Amino acid sequence: MRQVLRDAFSWHAGPPAWGPAMVAGIGCALPLLLGLFSAHTGFLWAALGAFQAAQANPLHRFGMLRMLLLSGLGACSAGLGFWAANDPLLSLGLFAAFGLLLAWLQRFGSEAGKQGLGLALCLCLGQGQYGIGNLNNPYAIAALFIFGGLWVMLLAFGLRGLHGLRMWPYMPRFISILKVLRRHAKRLPRRQWRLHALGCTLALGLAGMLVNLADLHRGYWLTLIVLTTLQLEFQGSLVRALQSSLTSLAAAGLLILLGHSLQDPPLMVAILAPLIALSRALQANHYGLFVMQTTLSFVLLAESLSQDWQLAQVRLLNALFGVVLALSVALLIHGLRQLLLKRTQQSASARQTR
Repeated sequence: MRQVLRDAFSWHAGPPAWGPAMVAGIGCALPLLLGLFSAHTGFLWAALGAFQAAQANPLHRFGMLRMLLLSGLGACSAGLGFWAANDPLLSLGLFAAFGLLLAWLQRFGSEAGKQGLGLALCLCLGQGQYGIGNLNNPYAIAALFIFGGLWVMLLAFGLRGLHGLRMWPYMPRFISILKVLRRHAKRLPRRQWRLHALGCTLALGLAGMLVNLADLHRGYWLTLIVLTTLQLEFQGSLVRALQSSLTSLAAAGLLILLGHSLQDPPLMVAILAPLIALSRALQANHYGLFVMQTTLSFVLLAESLSQDWQLAQVRLLNALFGVVLALSVALLIHGLRQLLLKRTQQSASARQTR
């Protein structure tokens, strides 16, 4: 029986983390319940902040520091996305900068890439939620996001106390962390990273500008599809790019079908709270699976209190536009990679003839 369970959870690093799962479930459930009773969208941002902070494991050595960073930087990202939602040039520059930041952080390993992914997700939700609900101030959104993160950190302190751990663990030297990150960065070839960075920058910048220019309702369905598709491993293959795009579109379609069939926020919250706890207990260690798992959870949280599920076709069209944009950028980067490879081979053959 134990071997069967190990095989079932082989994609997950170690045994299920039930302690952090309870922190994530309770941390997200309370703001969502308050949002149901008050009908105020501010509690939705608190729930998003709680979920963002709950991505870190408070029992680990860097857990509390990661929670603090995820809450603060995620709040800034959500506020910036909301602030730039009215200006296409600001959206273009901001999304392109976050795409470059995400690609740069991925050079230092999957854990750094996960931090950058969370920031990019918060940026997309900040822009996509503009004009929805009764909040129009990016500072208020950032503050509510931080309150949700602090609420989860309070629960995390209680969890550390139950395990007899220090409330704030000793931190290592900053120089040691930089050495480890530099070692990770040297493993990735520069040309491969530059092409990946160009693809992320171009795709996210165009996605952010398109949502603004077309004035798309709930535009995060487009930007999140682009972000998720580009983070899956293509390995220079157009077939893999097509498979990743279809996977993202199928996942979006299933979520839209679920929301359209329910159309009941209390029932959505009742389903979502234990689902988030289970997802956190079985958090994927593989980067591609983590991207899909985290993005789906963020989308479910953002749509948990929605009252406009009759507009399911709008969400589906946004997701379809995102797939087309991601495939177009992947095709462009593939062509550029083949061109550079051909030039390299020609220069190598010319040297041999000499």
